[in-house]
Amino acid sequence: PNSKIPAMMDHTTSPPTRVFESGAILIYLAEKYPACKLLPIETAKRAECLSWLMWQMGSAPFLGGGFGHFYSYAPEKMEYPINRYAMETKRQLDVLNQQLAENTYMCGEEYTIADIAIWPWYGDLVLRRLYGAGDFLSVDSYTHVVRWARQVEQRLSVRRGRMVNVGAPVKSDLYASIPALKERQAVMTGSGSRSADGTGPRAPAFSGGRRG
Repeated sequence: PNSKIPAMMDHTTSPPTRVFESGAILIYLAEKYPACKLLPIETAKRAECLSWLMWQMGSAPFLGGGFGHFYSYAPEKMEYPINRYAMETKRQLDVLNQQLAENTYMCGEEYTIADIAIWPWYGDLVLRRLYGAGDFLSVDSYTHVVRWARQVEQRLSVRRGRMVNVGAPVKSDLYASIPALKERQAVMTGSGSRSADGTGPRAPAFSGGRRG
């Protein structure tokens, strides 16, 4: 309904269930698949996880739509908005750094949907993959965020997720066994995607929505 991704249709329910916005999708999937243990059940831990998830939804627009836009994409470089959003981004990184100084992951010792939501923005930022702004933001000074970002990337599921829309292979030992988009498309074109019994096309249980 918002004409933007992410959006998802769960065809395993009848009628299919529509879910949109990343936070809602993460909660929906974590509750649908509790065995994954990505959303705590105990009240206090669940509240902490959801609080950090909501923090991401409220904070990331200042990083992406604010700092990222004016620092990298705006047709004219304007000092005030760059400084304004840079200071807010550094404040956010400091918040994360303090939290991760006392916790392995965002909510303690367990990896949760809060980490899944926060890492693509702030993990990539401190790993110097966003906006070419590593030095400008002094990202290396947020040592606990950097430690967490590297630790999260060690998870195979995270690396696979990063490669979903990456066209060319990543020249890194960490990603050596994970095919890029073009490589996967070549396989699909050559052999097709078949159902489990090999008799027909595989129908996805979940379908993602996009603009257009």
